[in-house]
Amino acid sequence: MPRGTDVAPSDPAADAAAVFDLLSGLVVAQVLRALAALRIADHLADGALTAEEVAEREDSHPRATYRLMRAASSLGLLSYEGGHRFGLTGRGRLLRSGVPGSLRSLVLTQTGHSHWQSWALFPEAVRQGTTQTNKALGSDIFEYFAQPGNADEAALFAQAMGDLSGLVTQGAVAALSTTGVSTVVDVGGANGDFVLALMEADPRLHGQVLDLPHAVDSARGAAEKRGLSGRFSALAGDFFAEVPSADLYLLKTILHDWDDTQCTQILRNCRSAVNEGGRVLVVEMVIGEIGKPDFTTRADMAMLTMTNGQERDLDEFDALFAASGWRRSTTYPVGGGYFGMELVAV
Repeated sequence: MPRGTDVAPSDPAADAAAVFDLLSGLVVAQVLRALAALRIADHLADGALTAEEVAEREDSHPRATYRLMRAASSLGLLSYEGGHRFGLTGRGRLLRSGVPGSLRSLVLTQTGHSHWQSWALFPEAVRQGTTQTNKALGSDIFEYFAQPGNADEAALFAQAMGDLSGLVTQGAVAALSTTGVSTVVDVGGANGDFVLALMEADPRLHGQVLDLPHAVDSARGAAEKRGLSGRFSALAGDFFAEVPSADLYLLKTILHDWDDTQCTQILRNCRSAVNEGGRVLVVEMVIGEIGKPDFTTRADMAMLTMTNGQERDLDEFDALFAASGWRRSTTYPVGGGYFGMELVAV
């Protein structure tokens, strides 16, 4: 019997409908962008409004605003209260600005100029096996954000990463033991949210952020705002060159930005500088069983589009760790689909 004859026959109409639904993802993404850009969730925070009322507050076109809000309600982002009035659902509340758990900055970053232009070249990224951001933007994504003319996008990206951090930081801080730890370096830590949360949980800790020059000022400001400046410092540097000595290194959503060779270099630098008995905590998404629904595989496509990095499964992580002088000692979920992987030196 030929292979594959035991597969259930397909329904062409249902298959076409399913593909159309997948294709509408680009529409859904831009609906999210418009909701975030027009601050519709903020306008609805105190109660349901009509599209006309929202349009007046936002100075947008009333009929187009109504059509957007109607589409958003069909996606479960807004609720329809009757009489052309719309309210917020739980999903919609995630698009509010300046609230814990907000995903507004992430939506605007992922659907904005730098990412959208790069996604247009995705087939070529697959063909060549490397990001096409240089062709789309004239530089890699991190160089793009470092350019003065792109400061607003860079700030939005930093805010998005900080908001994402909030989804996992609480779980990671709760799960991580800092017994025997005095110094912690947040490698590529941006505004330092992770290390500052650890310092708040353990008053004995001295923390540091190592990041690019355009990022460290926000870390210093965040430490001052939280009253932790006396135990905190921010160092402008290159984690591919060297890292400061420490008892504990935090690598939160860093390794997925880089290829295997670059990740090995980062981890080797930590291995060379770590104090005796020190550790690394890697926080990343982990790809699960092939063929099963898995958001991480979609995130992996985003990494192929925007960077030369990738999401990895546990075997791939373990190969990186072994190549750089580390061994994964324990793994645990920290929330938001992320896992903490603690490494010990070998």
